[in-house]
Amino acid sequence: MLIGEVARRSGVSTRMLRHYDALGLVRPTGRTAGGYREYSAEDVRRIFHVESLRSLGLSLKQIGRALEDPAFAPAALVADLIRVTEARLAREQELLDRLRAIGTSAPGGWQDVLRAVELMRGLDSASPARRNQAVLSRSEDVPVPAELLAKAVLEESDPHVAGALRWALARSGGDAAEALAAGARSQDVGVRRRAVQAIAAMPGAPGTSAVLEEALGDPDAAVRRHSALALGRQGAAAAVPELVAMVVEGANDVEAAEVLGVLSRDAGCAERITAAITDELATPGADTATRIRLTQALVELPGEAAREILRGLTHDDDSAVALVASALRAGCAPIRR
Repeated sequence: MLIGEVARRSGVSTRMLRHYDALGLVRPTGRTAGGYREYSAEDVRRIFHVESLRSLGLSLKQIGRALEDPAFAPAALVADLIRVTEARLAREQELLDRLRAIGTSAPGGWQDVLRAVELMRGLDSASPARRNQAVLSRSEDVPVPAELLAKAVLEESDPHVAGALRWALARSGGDAAEALAAGARSQDVGVRRRAVQAIAAMPGAPGTSAVLEEALGDPDAAVRRHSALALGRQGAAAAVPELVAMVVEGANDVEAAEVLGVLSRDAGCAERITAAITDELATPGADTATRIRLTQALVELPGEAAREILRGLTHDDDSAVALVASALRAGCAPIRR
């Protein structure tokens, strides 16, 4: 079979067949009287073997070794090919994500595209200072893909850069709720924390309240606390149990008490908060520091019920609690710890 017919049947160009011959990879068994290459059925079969191995990503050198060396073990080489292919796919996926992010920002011209790419490159820097600069130095009139900022927020471990990214994301005007919701359900607790903090910086964004309410049941205390503070500021009564728990535990207790005060402007919610604080004050074994924090939280609550509880605490069996309650009633609140 002459080279032209082999090329037609195999789909391999004559140029590539000559290259295979030059490399010694597939040499035709014979030559015609005129000196033309003549391939046997076995030669053609070898060509198909070469093409099959090429389709797996093997180099021609690796293919030659695989076909010639009887002791050649393919397992290690295949494992290497898997790693290389996975790395390539990861790069391709990252490129695809970036292109989609730029596309969703509806760039008005190539300058917008170039600025978005510049931001991406800045966020890829190993230096937190450069990442921070990339976020803060962007022009306000340049559209920034919200999806890109959301992804960066979820991955950013430096607190200063993360804060700048949350600020930029909240002002981007884009829809990042889906990406942040996925982050709030991540197996990585750090990602969940960053997602909830970013959502908290976007009050009123569509779909975020449901994510925050779901996060109230998170096994991580920091995730629950960020969610409770954000929901409480939005007037969600679902945050009350966690906010009261924050006061009890002394975790951002002053901030939690202030949010409870805001929620107490609603009469129904005020009754619930007052009852919860009363129950915690009466918990057997509650230590002095905890009961003092609860006493201080009462000051944030409007209404006669809270004032009546505070009045009763001025005669508490614990002298420290009684002293704090008396000082609060007199309008001279001690410094909160």
